[in-house]
Amino acid sequence: MYKIACLPGDGIGVEIIPQAVKAIEAISKKYGYEFHFTEAYVGGAALDAVGVPLPEETLKLCKESDAVLLGAIGGPKWDNLPVHLRPEGASLLPLRKELGLYANLRPVVLYDALLDASTLKKEVIAGCDIMVIRELTGGLYFGEKKREKTERGQIAVDTLVYSTEEIERIARLGFETARKRNKKLCSVDKANVLESSRLWRETVTDLAKEYPDVELKHMYVDNCAMQLVRWPKQFDVIVTENTFGDILTDQASMISGSLGMLASASIGGKVALYEPSHGSAPDIAGQKKANPLAAILSAAMMLRYSFNLEIEAQEIEQAVVRVLDKGYRTPDIMQKGCTLVNTEEMGDKVADEILRAR
Repeated sequence: MYKIACLPGDGIGVEIIPQAVKAIEAISKKYGYEFHFTEAYVGGAALDAVGVPLPEETLKLCKESDAVLLGAIGGPKWDNLPVHLRPEGASLLPLRKELGLYANLRPVVLYDALLDASTLKKEVIAGCDIMVIRELTGGLYFGEKKREKTERGQIAVDTLVYSTEEIERIARLGFETARKRNKKLCSVDKANVLESSRLWRETVTDLAKEYPDVELKHMYVDNCAMQLVRWPKQFDVIVTENTFGDILTDQASMISGSLGMLASASIGGKVALYEPSHGSAPDIAGQKKANPLAAILSAAMMLRYSFNLEIEAQEIEQAVVRVLDKGYRTPDIMQKGCTLVNTEEMGDKVADEILRAR
């Protein structure tokens, strides 16, 4: 039996997580596995219910589970709260830290059926398949933060800190991942300006000696942002630090047609966390317009990385492909000649395809 902690969170999180659960339950029915789901509060929903964004009960559940499936966190309702109560910084970041999740894997894959859904030219993006590996527990997001009063207002300070050990472990994962794919690794930094990036580049370069079969390229983050829309097919595996990775993966999602298609896995500790890369999308929450495919594909990553169920993970991914090939679309990826479906209907279509396939 596999124990899964389900944290729907805020906004569209409560709509998309049940669709991911449908896909996993279809795998359970087809292959005879037993998955046990336990739901808990996190983020703004937890703050409203029990007064804190990350309740001890939720953290305990996550640590005692085999994997965590997360929806989305945050929203304008809580944007003006003190820092220690804001859902994103006071729940998601501590959760990653507590679980030791130092690496975020975000596959950027363009399915043939969505070639026209992207705003980029077909010839530029056709065949794109990129794995972005983002360091998750260091850098600006976790460095010391402070404010000081001045004569004219305030000074705000965010500290960007990385150690050789932190850089080496994420870079090693990058090299190992590249070795299993096309043996090409692009390390992204800002070494022409930042001291932390100079240490990053030196550490990655030294580690490359252990991987002579992997082609290593260094690239400044501003150039990488440009190259992702100019010629994304030059990339296979990208490894970068926390802030750069956060920004670049949202940009890269447009290659796949929508942020609603971008799954992710946060790994490194005993219990991994899986979540779609999009946010809580409060503007469409409760309207059944949300695309659940990123959450469903995150569930596939859970089967692959936490449970070592590769065939079953592929079953979910192939079901998504077939649903898209049949022309079913949520509003964010809607195209001329396709059939518009809502969040629940898309989840049902994928589950049906899983059960139908032999």
